[in-house]
Amino acid sequence: MTDRSGDTATGKVAVVTGASSGIGAATARRLAAEGFRVALAARRADRIERLAEEIGPAARAYPLDVTDRPAVDAFAAAVERDFGRVDVLVNNAGGAFGADTVENGDPADWRRMYEVNVLGVLQVTQALLPALRASGAGTVLVLSSTAAFVPYEGGGGYVAAKAGAHAIAGTLRLELVPEPVRVVEIAPGMVRTDEFALTRFEGDADKAAAVYAGVAEPLTAEDVADTVAWTVTRPAHVNVDLLVVRPRAQAAAHKVHREH
Repeated sequence: MTDRSGDTATGKVAVVTGASSGIGAATARRLAAEGFRVALAARRADRIERLAEEIGPAARAYPLDVTDRPAVDAFAAAVERDFGRVDVLVNNAGGAFGADTVENGDPADWRRMYEVNVLGVLQVTQALLPALRASGAGTVLVLSSTAAFVPYEGGGGYVAAKAGAHAIAGTLRLELVPEPVRVVEIAPGMVRTDEFALTRFEGDADKAAAVYAGVAEPLTAEDVADTVAWTVTRPAHVNVDLLVVRPRAQAAAHKVHREH
């Protein structure tokens, strides 16, 4: 696909973390369709290997736990060896675990959320930043959440973690302003995927379904992937600092229209 600058993504390389399902998998498919070669990273090797086969020769699968720093460093070296360059990093790996109040929250759940949503973003970005810089027009993209800006009951740990991801994006943008790397943040609101709510509620399908009850059209993973593709294919001098995307039925974090 050609953007307004007249450049194409053909030959450019995008790294997508958390690519085994949901937004990550949809983003990998979409970026490949835009002409990117894609490096798929996630813990579940079988899923990203199947996705790589589906996408074709433009994709390679790399099993990765973004909270494991030696593994992240080895991953970065492998991507540079296999592809020769990195133009875009999509920091998508993340998740919510538990929905307890602050008073009753399990510190282990909070720690898991901080490690994947904050330290995972930090470690992968640090490891790939030299290659992104060397590309001459790199993009670091952070998938945060509208939870980063508006807290809600039962969401304290996730809110804190996504606020941390938001802080990384804003700080990095300031620090890299003289360099050929832009920093984009996309903050989705209500997105219905196969796993996010199920994971949060430890497989309780009824609780997961209640999140979306009565909402005619929550966002889909493909909707978010569409916004990712649009931001990273803008001309190199255009930086989309923050893009908040919600379904029409969600006017704000606390205002959702539900049909009865």
